[in-house]
Amino acid sequence: MCQNILYFSCKKKKNLPFPPLMASFKTMISILMQFSITAPCLLWRSRTHIFYMFLLLLSLFFLSTSFNQRSPNALALALATRLRFAADYIASFTSVSSSNTCIVSDVRSNCTLSSVTAVERTPGNSLEDGNDVIKDLSSCDIFNGNWVLDDSRPAYIPGSCPYVDDSFNCFKNGRVDFSYVRYRWKPFDCQIPRFNGRKMLEMLRGKRLVFVGDSLNRNMWESLVCSLRESLKDKRRLFEVSSRNEYRTQGFFSLRFQDYQCTIDFIKSPFLVQEWKISDKSEIRRETLRLDMIQGSKYSNADIIVFNTGHWWTHQKTGKGKNYFQEGSHVYDRMEVKEAFTKALKTWAQWVDSNIDRKHTRVFFAGYSSSHFRKGQWDTGGNCHGETEPISNETSLAPYPWMMSILESVISEMKTPVFYLNITKMTAYRKDGHPSIYRPLEIPRTPGMFQDCSHWCLPGVPDFWNELLYAALLISGHDLPNND
Repeated sequence: MCQNILYFSCKKKKNLPFPPLMASFKTMISILMQFSITAPCLLWRSRTHIFYMFLLLLSLFFLSTSFNQRSPNALALALATRLRFAADYIASFTSVSSSNTCIVSDVRSNCTLSSVTAVERTPGNSLEDGNDVIKDLSSCDIFNGNWVLDDSRPAYIPGSCPYVDDSFNCFKNGRVDFSYVRYRWKPFDCQIPRFNGRKMLEMLRGKRLVFVGDSLNRNMWESLVCSLRESLKDKRRLFEVSSRNEYRTQGFFSLRFQDYQCTIDFIKSPFLVQEWKISDKSEIRRETLRLDMIQGSKYSNADIIVFNTGHWWTHQKTGKGKNYFQEGSHVYDRMEVKEAFTKALKTWAQWVDSNIDRKHTRVFFAGYSSSHFRKGQWDTGGNCHGETEPISNETSLAPYPWMMSILESVISEMKTPVFYLNITKMTAYRKDGHPSIYRPLEIPRTPGMFQDCSHWCLPGVPDFWNELLYAALLISGHDLPNND
């Protein structure tokens, strides 16, 4: 297979200078020799190894299909890097161990998920034991932990899910290491259950789950859709209710899992409150942000809603706050962004308390997802390229975002129970998980290019936000709304 790819590459580009490629091809040949010696005795020890072999072959396919967008030298180097990773990965195994699976349950303090409990799952103590298990649990904070190496396969195969936005598809865009999919979030004091797509689809049977927020929530939505899709026996039974063009024009995307009669939607609402346009005295239209008006309300009857906001409040126009924030017909000459953010969240909280049926709808709020720009921001040369490991020392993490303190204060005063998915700390560790320079192929990779150090590669970090969401639904599964 690899020899065929090498032959095709050389034959396709007859007129290319061959000598500069020799070092890369020589490296690749030596790795193939190492691989042929190492793989046979180790490859078949687990299905995980088979998965990574498939991943390797798929990566070679993506690289070969993108040949025209890459220099031959870069292609050869990428192939060599991926082969070396596969060889090193397989050689690193001497045994395969399995970990206990546990379940979690919350202690409903202020109706948040800042505290949960855990217990081991044994043959006599299964998830179906329900209240008997929950009653015996001890307290545990699932958001306080660290990332540990875990060589089980990711929730879905990199490059396999058609619902991953090209901007998040680092594998397809040529990232040559797979380290970002080899870590798993582990709380310090307990274990959380691994994501089980079929079980979650059963919990969602006949229901509507809606993500409302910015592109980080879209990151999470795509991750969940792909994780659930992976569990389907017939993936043709997943349908688009709305078109991709409808998302581009209206900010709405809906998918339906037909066999489970459930839909999972994403609604773009980066501020949660309404973006607006007004005309000034010279009849020039300009943008404002209505702090007193929620954006859209087509989801108030959903069974589960996951909100978020945050990153758009750090943009230049929002941060300056000049002639931008509006209440009623009044546009403020200037307002500090903290005050505006507080007003917007209180508008959101009042809308939730007034429009959400607490007996029917479960409300979640995903916290601030950390960025990792070095030497600038996204538009001033900030970068995160070359990071391959999480931050290991908690003292090196960025300060807790001011926005989350405001959010926690607003949530604590609400009548509606809001399950707070406090992902800030867990994302603060993962400086290695961003797309960085691995943007869609039509974006040229040049010095000084904009790097994405805010969003996340998929599969990757957001898969574990959904694992926490899954855990939260498990611990309260005994009283999920029933639509039958």
